[in-house]
Amino acid sequence: MGAGARTVCETSLCPNLNECFSKGHVTFIILGPSCTRSCSFCASGPHGPFFSPDPEEGERILNVVRTLSIHHVIITSVTRDDLPDGGSSHYGVVIEDLRAYDKGLSIELLVPDFNGNRTSVERVASYRPAVFGHNIETVPRLYPSVRGRLADYSRSLDVLRWAKESQPGLITKSAMLLGFGEELDEVIESMRDLRSAGCDMLMIGQYLRPSGQQISVKRFVEPEEFARLEEEGYKMGFGSVSSGPFVRSSYNIKEIFTA
Repeated sequence: MGAGARTVCETSLCPNLNECFSKGHVTFIILGPSCTRSCSFCASGPHGPFFSPDPEEGERILNVVRTLSIHHVIITSVTRDDLPDGGSSHYGVVIEDLRAYDKGLSIELLVPDFNGNRTSVERVASYRPAVFGHNIETVPRLYPSVRGRLADYSRSLDVLRWAKESQPGLITKSAMLLGFGEELDEVIESMRDLRSAGCDMLMIGQYLRPSGQQISVKRFVEPEEFARLEEEGYKMGFGSVSSGPFVRSSYNIKEIFTA
């Protein structure tokens, strides 16, 4: 991506990159190139060194937004457990730069768990994005092998719950990948957990190994199972469910959100 802005589309080796870029769908990633977590499925990295948040990061993203005439901007970040607030205040810096350009700009956020710091979660929620996202990624049984020892399933549910409680009416979203070895009933139970936490939107996709350095795919999910999960999600009361092999956290989100 030009102008020095980084995208998670590129760093995560997303299979939908060409399709999304051709539509002007971009997910920007902030807070530097290094993550303090070691999720075994993720291609983002490397892990260190860690630099202070760049105050000009919002301006670089804005340059791309202007060039591509983007109307729905998606911002995510690496996890920065080394920062006292997890980087939550830097989200504000970036958002202020974008809104100074266009107060009506639709902004979606996909945030880390901020190490369970409720103040950080509520700070980001207070910016009132169009969508507040945090991904649980997998079922609780697989958290140690997929997300590592620093992640916590209950904490991730809390992030969504705290955001909703602090900003009633805020649209919250989460995503899961299948193919790590989860059972269907475990996925459905996690979907119920998300609804209990007030989650409004759910994305479910197939895990595809980005490179030989990540964990292997345990199974490829049949289309019928994706369809069933989508149906179950709507029965549970999700406002929007997108379930399919190539679905990712913000895949076609502009069309879904504005439908």
